[in-house]
Amino acid sequence: MDLGTYEQRARGGPCFVCSFVAGDPAYAHETVYEDDAHVAFLDRYPTLPGTVLVAPKAHVEHVVRDLDEAAYTRLTLLVRTVALAVEDVVAPARTYLLSLGSAEGNAHPHWHIAGLPPGVPYARQQYHALMTEHGVLDVRPEDGAATAARLRRAVAERLRGG
Repeated sequence: MDLGTYEQRARGGPCFVCSFVAGDPAYAHETVYEDDAHVAFLDRYPTLPGTVLVAPKAHVEHVVRDLDEAAYTRLTLLVRTVALAVEDVVAPARTYLLSLGSAEGNAHPHWHIAGLPPGVPYARQQYHALMTEHGVLDVRPEDGAATAARLRRAVAERLRGG
């Protein structure tokens, strides 16, 4: 992954969430879940297997100020549902939830849901495991599609109450 190019795109390009939601092929991701207000999709640059991003569809830039309590609660409950689905599919030792977005780049708030595989040495856990500077996984398109399909099924099952 070229971090310099990524930073330029994040800071100077269009909003990656809004571009994805609009169907721009340059911002395509494997969709895991979508409803009228939210979207969940596989991370294009995952550092851990099955990393999913969850975001409101509406372009907001400050999740605490820009979402009312009901919208924030719905989003938070969806993050939990998707995180549980990630646990169902990748069976992590720990699930990390990290809300990101910055006025300087990737302003649209989004949650990273990343499952830490069992056996990762402590020095490579937590922030280390999430930082692209330490490398990203090279996921073949067919593997990403298969993971997204498993996650879609797991999310649907959880939403049905299973």
